[in-house]
Amino acid sequence: MMHPAFSIVLAGLFSLSCIDGANAQNMRKLSIGPLKKNETLAYGLQTVSVRAGCFPPKLRGILAYIADRAGRRPLVTSGLRANSGRSQHRHCAAADIRVSGVSDKTIIAIAAQAPGIGGIGRYCNGIIHVDVGPKRHWTRC
Repeated sequence: MMHPAFSIVLAGLFSLSCIDGANAQNMRKLSIGPLKKNETLAYGLQTVSVRAGCFPPKLRGILAYIADRAGRRPLVTSGLRANSGRSQHRHCAAADIRVSGVSDKTIIAIAAQAPGIGGIGRYCNGIIHVDVGPKRHWTRC
């Protein structure tokens, strides 16, 4: 018969190995579309269901600019949303992001200076919207 503490440790290790395996598998499924030579992914995805492989180079450049100036990679919480009305998300030309440890105001200020930036939006849940559409700003609370 196995000692109860050993069983708990063994179960925990098994759980961790399953999680790591799932993360590794999900990383292989990520499609980021064609990148230029020497271009690296300057952002992460909140989940594997976030559709960002279609981001145009201009939007990837904006995200890279934010990553460089903020010193942290943005986490994309939403990309392509085909049924999103008139939103730039419908055309895969927008990203909703969070940047851990950096204030919303700082991210908005950085995004406003990014080459090719169009819309910048702020939501009260801490998410910042950036896109390559027409220039505009908004706050939705």
